[in-house]
Amino acid sequence: MRTNNLWRVLCVSVLFWLTACSSSEEVEASWQLDAPDYFPEMVYPLDNNEVTEKGFELGRMLFFETRISSDGTVSCGTCHQPLKAFSDPVHTLSVGVEGRHGTRNAPGIFNMAFQNHFFWDGGVNHLDFVPVNAITNELEMDETVAGVVQKLNELPEYRSRFNDVFQKDSIDSQQVLHALSQFMMMLVSDQSPYDKYLRGEYELTAAESRGMLLFEKNCTECHSGTLFTDESFRNNGLDNDFTNDLGRARITEYEGDEGKFKVPSLRNVQLTNPYMHDGRFSTLEEVLDHYAGRVKPSKTLDASLLKEGEQPGIGLSDDEKSDIITFLKTLTDREFVSDSRFFDPN
Repeated sequence: MRTNNLWRVLCVSVLFWLTACSSSEEVEASWQLDAPDYFPEMVYPLDNNEVTEKGFELGRMLFFETRISSDGTVSCGTCHQPLKAFSDPVHTLSVGVEGRHGTRNAPGIFNMAFQNHFFWDGGVNHLDFVPVNAITNELEMDETVAGVVQKLNELPEYRSRFNDVFQKDSIDSQQVLHALSQFMMMLVSDQSPYDKYLRGEYELTAAESRGMLLFEKNCTECHSGTLFTDESFRNNGLDNDFTNDLGRARITEYEGDEGKFKVPSLRNVQLTNPYMHDGRFSTLEEVLDHYAGRVKPSKTLDASLLKEGEQPGIGLSDDEKSDIITFLKTLTDREFVSDSRFFDPN
């Protein structure tokens, strides 16, 4: 009897140990940056800044921290809200401290670790430096990186959390940017119906299938691959006068780049209206109406939209536009936008 009891205790102990190990592994795995094998290769150098649970949570705090702006009213999350795939649900153009209006629409933030260029003009090519633009722009946070570091060093909770993550007594700018990158890297959107279709877990409807074929025929010149962007910079015929915004030319100072903007990912496009760099279109219907018959010719207009002797653009019937929109809605990742890990912890 004693032997049986001892054996029972040993079995329970082993089972508890295995369960604890399994649970620990699951928790650890949940904070690993992962993506499906049909995604492009990761660009971000994880060797320099590996994602950890505490680092992610610190980055999330900073992302929603209004005190990093000059007047304590604006955070990254002000213009990039989770339920809208981290885009702005209210404003056509971003709004910063003191109600100052920016010059461009705030795009969605997701799948950042797989991208080479950021912002509509590609002015930054490393994720670590993306927050610097918002922090220092006078129309957004109107602060300095040094000012942010000073503020955080004056807050005991932040000093403690930074020490836990980076094992340093004081906070510096590299730690701030690395923590924010750890949060942004984890914003992986890969659970849309389209993703499930690729994995054999979802069957497209007839309209969705028609829309996908039409999309592949007419749109993949620019919106290619599983991220639905080739990351190029193109003039899609919104204007023929670029006085208000030179686009990519602001960075390259090359006349041939005037009016060109980064091709955005179309993942979650159903949620990220208004559309285009200046938010001029409220609906997907307006976007396709533009391509179907309202493209404006100019010297830098993308070659894919040129038609000899005809109105530039993409010839689409109303039914075809409807089917394309039906397909685009399969790119909406409801699991991503409802993931509680990505919400403001306060």
